[in-house]
Amino acid sequence: MSRLGKRNRREVRNRMKTRRLVFLGLWILSLAAITNYGGAVSYGFFFGMTMIPVVSLVYMICVYSRFKIYQEIGSRSMVCGQPEKYLFVLQNESFFSFTSVSVRLFSDFSYVEEMPGDVEYELLPGDRFSFETRIVCRYRGEYEVGVKEVVVTDFFRLFRLRYHNPGTVKALVSPKVAPLTELKSIGEFQTLLRREILGGTEMDILVRDYREGDPPRQIHWKQAAREQKLKTRLRIGEEKEGIALFCDMKRYGREREQYLPLENKMLEVLLALGFFFAGKDAGFSVYYSQNVLVKKQVQGMKDFDAFYREMDEAVFREDEDLYGTLDQAMSGGNLWRSKLVFFVLHDLDEQILEMTKQLAAEGTMVVIYAVTDSGQEQYVRQSSERRKIVAVPIETELEGVL
Repeated sequence: MSRLGKRNRREVRNRMKTRRLVFLGLWILSLAAITNYGGAVSYGFFFGMTMIPVVSLVYMICVYSRFKIYQEIGSRSMVCGQPEKYLFVLQNESFFSFTSVSVRLFSDFSYVEEMPGDVEYELLPGDRFSFETRIVCRYRGEYEVGVKEVVVTDFFRLFRLRYHNPGTVKALVSPKVAPLTELKSIGEFQTLLRREILGGTEMDILVRDYREGDPPRQIHWKQAAREQKLKTRLRIGEEKEGIALFCDMKRYGREREQYLPLENKMLEVLLALGFFFAGKDAGFSVYYSQNVLVKKQVQGMKDFDAFYREMDEAVFREDEDLYGTLDQAMSGGNLWRSKLVFFVLHDLDEQILEMTKQLAAEGTMVVIYAVTDSGQEQYVRQSSERRKIVAVPIETELEGVL
């Protein structure tokens, strides 16, 4: 809701309070008049003041029972940020006039273009008011859009009846794909990328402890003999496989106002990365959890549509174990064998930083996108030659940030 709309509603409430105080004062005055003076005039004044709220209540009940509102959207399946046709109709099917009827919209996750705010409609018997415009949804998910409630005010503007619209419309919203012309976050890796991703090779740079799943041909037998335990040889360029994306699927918060914007932005980041690499015919792997670890291979644009559909249907869960999922993705050499790994996360801590630090230390280039509005300066400062940490505000556009 805009600040102007809030201010207008506050002014209306203040005026109604003033009228109620004036009415209460007049009613007390009429009661004093019949108590002290009596007579037809005093009783008539008292009867009139007493009947005003009764008449107002009957009027609002009649409007509630006879007022009709119809609305529809062009398609229930929508995409974030893309306008869709929207129509709503107010209809007076009664035999008396509606003097003051207004509507309130769902405004947390969507907005209606060119919609006059806080307008009170006056409809004569049989009158019909139509408004055709466009509606835009902000976040991925399924939620109600359009008219949320109807507000009826009585003739004397003393009382207000607000009731939920029984004919609400639910939209099923898919995440948008932000086309990126460049990845600013890997600018510092360009020299390494040209040498390592585009076919260059280097000598062995590190020998580490053997992990289950490492190819036997990579075992460094001389080093293993010296240390009396299996050691694995790493090679940049020859042994590393390509690009990997990892997305945290944990739900943060219980209210939709908390988790919907965050989840939408995280998927938007993931899809923007995927679209960027697919557009360059660069294959990549995607890791995320749906109770079990899911690995998705994408080989260029021919696989991107299927990847998009899978991510649109992906579910964020409160009980998701981020550390367990990340450990699964790193075990068996999955992420260790990648040249470049992107992490889309929300909450960074020392454990995650240490895990990604080890990954970078063993020759993998790491980019961490921290999708949050909280200050992440302390983590961003921990970027290094092979590990870049980028803070992504939840409501920001991705162009120029990624």
